[in-house]
Amino acid sequence: MPALYLVQQNTKIRIRNRRVVVEDEESDPPQTLVSIPLSQVEQVVIFGNVGLTTPAINAFLEQNTEVVFLSVRGEFRGRLIGHITPHVPLRRLQYTRLNEPDFVLEMAKNFVRAKLQHQRTLLLRHQRQHPSGELQVVCNQLEQAIEMVAHKTALSSLLGVEGSATQSYFRGLRCLFDPQWGFEERNRRPPRDPVNVLLSFGYTLLAEAAASAVQVVGLDPYAGFLHEVAYNRPALGLDLMEEFRPVVDGVVLWCLNSGQITPADFEAGDAERPVLLREGGRRRFLQAYEQRMETKYTHPLRQMQFPLRQCLIEQARQIAQCIQSGGPNYRAMGFH
Repeated sequence: MPALYLVQQNTKIRIRNRRVVVEDEESDPPQTLVSIPLSQVEQVVIFGNVGLTTPAINAFLEQNTEVVFLSVRGEFRGRLIGHITPHVPLRRLQYTRLNEPDFVLEMAKNFVRAKLQHQRTLLLRHQRQHPSGELQVVCNQLEQAIEMVAHKTALSSLLGVEGSATQSYFRGLRCLFDPQWGFEERNRRPPRDPVNVLLSFGYTLLAEAAASAVQVVGLDPYAGFLHEVAYNRPALGLDLMEEFRPVVDGVVLWCLNSGQITPADFEAGDAERPVLLREGGRRRFLQAYEQRMETKYTHPLRQMQFPLRQCLIEQARQIAQCIQSGGPNYRAMGFH
């Protein structure tokens, strides 16, 4: 099911007759903005100053509905989740595999290869529609990088290939945006142009969806293979996220090139956040993102069509199967 996104400030979430009710606290009397059955809410994503009553918190915890807290600008703040899934044997195996260098390297290769393949696919699709010499050069570089992945014998050298290829990819992606957007390269902390603002926003949403998918199948989202294990960093969620990053890139392309989001949807900020996305633009981006996450694709192993959000869970399940079998034979999705 789509997530429930709450963007409007100074609102409050309540539970009434097993329904999730969102009210505008600034109106007198409070105006109901949303009212949907609790059973239809699997995830709530809160931006900024949105309140939760105690009954709402209890209801979400009982139903195991995840609540994600973001700042008003979309930066991750924290999560409210229910019980941890009781998959002790699976998690023990996961930690064991982390101490098997060959397994770790092969899984990391799979994640990098999948990401580069999907990045190349996105660029090739646009290259066919609007041929560009520069774009073709980047596609060739990505093809070479994909071939190099198989020959890497250390995680450090694999990360070197991934980093170089990603820089090339964003040079190619730059060709697909109108120069008015001022997009020259991928930058973050802070993002310094509208394209990077949307990319960072989309990647934040995707990272949360990936971390949730990993937890759904019983894995520890903080114990990854490609990304370094570090305190409070959902490394395995980020591993899973890698091959889905071009999904966000495609949403950003569509929003800006179709006029769904315009320069008027951004405003100047301060040194800490030089470019800010206005609320109207945020709403339209969330709508486009959710539409894409509900698009159905055929899963490579199940050979069934699932919404993209469910595909994240199926790919997380595939990671679990690799861990259980000891065979790092992870297969990427196909986004065509």
